[in-house]
Amino acid sequence: MSGSPRVPRSQEFFDAYDKVMAKWPDGTEHLDVVTPHGTTHVHALGPRDAPPLLLLPGGGATGATWFANVAALAGERRVYAPDLIGEPGRSVRAADRPIRAVADLADWLDALLDGLGVPETELCGHSYGAWIAFRYALRGGRRVRRLTLLDPTRCYAGFAPGYLLRALPMLLRPTPARIGRFLAWETGGAALDADWLALQEAAAGFPGARPVTGPAPKSADLSVPVRVLLAGDGRVHDVARVAARAGAAATVVPGVSHHAMPLQLGPRLAELLA
Repeated sequence: MSGSPRVPRSQEFFDAYDKVMAKWPDGTEHLDVVTPHGTTHVHALGPRDAPPLLLLPGGGATGATWFANVAALAGERRVYAPDLIGEPGRSVRAADRPIRAVADLADWLDALLDGLGVPETELCGHSYGAWIAFRYALRGGRRVRRLTLLDPTRCYAGFAPGYLLRALPMLLRPTPARIGRFLAWETGGAALDADWLALQEAAAGFPGARPVTGPAPKSADLSVPVRVLLAGDGRVHDVARVAARAGAAATVVPGVSHHAMPLQLGPRLAELLA
């Protein structure tokens, strides 16, 4: 057979990952924190003595996804952006201790914060990362100083049926083309960063663990201050319904889709978190 040898899918992913990480500011540190559930890869930026902010990406995304926000966020904070255990990225899950329940996610976050030397933190999550942050805070929130949820899924309402129908082919057999078509639909054909899109598509071949999921909790009473930023153009759920259930904590941000929310907010995220 003639032509260049095919690049392994995993190498395609890490090449795409590194291209997105190249968009992060100079001075970014890359840490590997050992926890009982595996080694967590974390990107860190900002003064070491500044108030900490932990950013959790959405499902199928990585800590690299915050490249459009991190410079502004790190002006007055010490930002930590991990790759989720079991999701695409450079974190490596422990074979003998998989994350299978909400309690495991809480244990992992506690161990991660311990390894970073962070007794308490401001916590911000997007999509599935918001669900993890929300569940963690619901379990007591003793280490969460403030919580920000970016278009959280299954926290205040379930997925929209139309969204699930569109997502089904991608979920059953993910391919780069299916991921690209799905993101084009959900974002309304918006112009997206080409390197970020290539990373999302490359995640199709990444060997991940089955994520911990669950329905919206019966109670949304949190013991910490919370702010919910909703994607005004998002299609993942009924935005008005989520806003009504979140009450005074909710702000609908117009012109923003669900999956590209961190990109489309850009430096504005720092202002919205202020």
